[in-house]
Amino acid sequence: MPRITRTETNGTEETRADKARTAKAPRALPLAATVLTGTVALYIALVAFGNITDFDTNRQYVRHVLAMDTTFHDPELMWRAITSHTVQDAAYLAIIAWEAVAATVLVVATVLGVLGLRRGDFSAARRMATAGLLMMLVLFGAGFLAIGGEWFAMWQSKAWNGLEAATRNFVFAGIALIVVHLPGAEGRHGDGQR
Repeated sequence: MPRITRTETNGTEETRADKARTAKAPRALPLAATVLTGTVALYIALVAFGNITDFDTNRQYVRHVLAMDTTFHDPELMWRAITSHTVQDAAYLAIIAWEAVAATVLVVATVLGVLGLRRGDFSAARRMATAGLLMMLVLFGAGFLAIGGEWFAMWQSKAWNGLEAATRNFVFAGIALIVVHLPGAEGRHGDGQR
C-alpha cells in the first residue's frame, strides 16, 4: 500500500497517490487513441496492399456490384447499373487510392501520437487521426453502405454482398474516432485539457 502523506497545495490537501493518479490519467486516453489509430492504419494499409497485389479479386467484386448482375434484376432499379468495364475499373482504382491515402494519413497520425505521448501534447495527432478516420467512415459508410448497398442494391446479392464487412469497418473506425475525441484524449500539458 502506498504511503499517504498530505501536503498543502493552493489551500487544498492532496495525497501523493492522488498526484500520481492525476499525472498518469491524462496519458491513458492519448495512448488508447494512438493504439486504436495505429490498428486502423495497419488494417487499411493491409487492405490497400491486398487490393494492389491481388488486383483481380476485388475488381471482380466491384464489377459485379456496379453491374448489379447478381441482384433481383428489378426493372425499376436496373437503370442504375454500370456495365462499362472502364468505369468499373476507374471506380476500383479510386477506392484503392482512397484506401492508400487513408492508410498514409493514419500512419502519420500514429507517429504523431507516439511523439505526442512523449511531449504531452496529442493535438496534432488528434487532427490527423480525425482526418484519416473520417476518410474511413466516408469510404465504408458513404461508399460501401450507402452507394454500394443501397444505390446498387448490393444487399440483394448473395454472392457479392459486402455490407457486413463494410459495417464492421465503419464501426471500427467510428469507435476509434470517438476515443480520439473523448475529453482528455488530447493530453495537452499533462492535464488532459486544452
